This record gives sequence, C-alpha cells and structure tokens, in this order.
Amino acid sequence: MTSPFEILDVAEQATDAEIKQAYLQKVRSNPPDRDQAVFQQIQEAYETVKDENSRLNYALFNFQPADFNDLLNRAFRQQTPLQPFSINDFFKLLNAGHLEKIS
Repeated sequence: MTSPFEILDVAEQATDAEIKQAYLQKVRSNPPDRDQAVFQQIQEAYETVKDENSRLNYALFNFQPADFNDLLNRAFRQQTPLQPFSINDFFKLLNAGHLEKIS
C-alpha cells in the first residue's frame, strides 16, 4: 500500500507549504481529464496529509499491514544487545498479531 507521502513525493516531515506545492505539481502533471483514477489518488493523498492535524490523524490511525514474520526476525536479530527494538516496530508487531487472530 502506497502512503500519501509517497504519492505526493514528499517527506513525512514536510511542511504544509511543501505538501501543497507537491500536490499542485502533481495535479498539473496529472489533470483529471488525462487519468481520473490517478487524479483521485493524488486528491485523496493531499486531503489525508494537507495540514498538521490531518498528518497527526494519519499517523495515529493508519497502520500499514505488517509482515509478522519480518517483524519477529527484526526483533530477534538486533545488531547489539543494547540496541532496543523500535517502538513503531513493536506496535506493528502487536497490530499484526491482532489482525491475524481476527482474520
């Protein structure tokens, strides 16, 4: 699944102005009369991350599907014993396990 940041070609730390500029650039190069599906994808990506509140909402409530085995491998294959397991990876691991039980 492609993130809104990838669709707009911006960093997750981009400012409102940078995101808007990237959005306008994408719309200019992909107008709705050329390919409606691509235009709709760009529009939805912009609406998802257009301002700080939208980005916070996206960060809090949109979990990318995680590969449970990959997360376990990364958890137990640390470079050094003192290197902690990333909190984001931990939450993905929990979420992946929860989703597998539901499915």
